[in-house]
Amino acid sequence: MDTPATTYHYPNRMGRIVLMSLEEIIGRSGVNAVLNRVDLKDYIGNYPPHNQELGFPFKHVSLILSGLETLYGPHGGRGIALRGGRSCFQYGLREFGPLFGLTDLTFRLLPLQTKLKVGGNSFAEVFNRYSDQRVEVEHDSKYIYWRITRCPMCWERQTDAPACDLAVGVLQEALYWVSGGKFFHIEETHCIGHGDEYCTIVIEKNPMS
Repeated sequence: MDTPATTYHYPNRMGRIVLMSLEEIIGRSGVNAVLNRVDLKDYIGNYPPHNQELGFPFKHVSLILSGLETLYGPHGGRGIALRGGRSCFQYGLREFGPLFGLTDLTFRLLPLQTKLKVGGNSFAEVFNRYSDQRVEVEHDSKYIYWRITRCPMCWERQTDAPACDLAVGVLQEALYWVSGGKFFHIEETHCIGHGDEYCTIVIEKNPMS
């Protein structure tokens, strides 16, 4: 059973992706301000190395997202996290997509609903295999349920609303890419930081456009 004293990690490569993605949104000076604010100064000018070593603690992910909300306000900070998540997917696709066949032409030619199922399961496996984050994916006739049972985004946080906007942004961009430019309704309905057992992001299978 997970406890606040337990230490879990992303690989350094994922931590680097998070910081580089946020830098695209708020610039290097903005990222430095956030890192200063949450006392993670060691990352200033020294992002994690590009390797798979599990060296980027969940606590640091959570602190960085909390720092965004402190500096930019809850609404602004979560909006930046959402946009950062979209950028994270693009970096992550280059890093991990070929390992799971997500960039293969055969995958891209599958029917949309098949791609959603195969891609969702493969994407979850990226986190389950290469990080300490744990993801379960369920499907019914209308929805995909992306359930994070061990979540870095809200690790040791208490929030007034679901706060895993970085993950929502990643999924938004993933679905946009998988579908060839369509938009889907995505909403985080439950969050560990908000007192729920799991973080659950609900995705409508039929695109809005």
